[in-house]
Amino acid sequence: MPEHRLFAALYDLLGAAAERGWIGDRRRELLASARGRVVELGAGTGANLRHYPAPVSELTLTEPDAAMRRRLLRRVSARRGPARVVAAPAERLPLPDGSADVVVATLVLCSVDDQPAALAEARRVLRPGGTLLFMEHVRGEGRRARLQDRVTPLWRRLAAGCHPNRDTVAAIRAAGFEVSRLEVRDDAPGPPIARPVAIGAAVRP
Repeated sequence: MPEHRLFAALYDLLGAAAERGWIGDRRRELLASARGRVVELGAGTGANLRHYPAPVSELTLTEPDAAMRRRLLRRVSARRGPARVVAAPAERLPLPDGSADVVVATLVLCSVDDQPAALAEARRVLRPGGTLLFMEHVRGEGRRARLQDRVTPLWRRLAAGCHPNRDTVAAIRAAGFEVSRLEVRDDAPGPPIARPVAIGAAVRP
């Protein structure tokens, strides 16, 4: 699995202001409904950790990048409450079928190698009626979408595989989820190619 040392080193520093503001607020709102056994895809350096509420009884954090995982482990060790870190990509989760009540994906489905496979795995590990909570920057419309298409080859190299032009909400529906809540925001911090941001919940039937 690839290791993005520079990206991992800069991730928290560059995102600090956003995590104290818009992004952090959206994470907290999204995760407020998390309950029971939770699996997070691509947990990165652990930005979501402080936002998980008490009703989360079991927390599994998956992260394939060794550089990100080292930082994640430090945050987990300082956290109150049980959490385990698993070195695995979202496309190949070493977890049993139906073993999660909630799967969390925040700013990660843009960078997985195979988005349909990652969503299929999320659906597999969720119990029937389980919920996918997501916050992802997604493909825009018109001129912005065309710009996203043009810059994606370069952006992928600079941002650890991120594809700013993915229609992730459509992919979630195509994977067999029923989107139960959706908000598309265009006021997120950052460059225009990283907007809009789709925030919501989808249920495994």
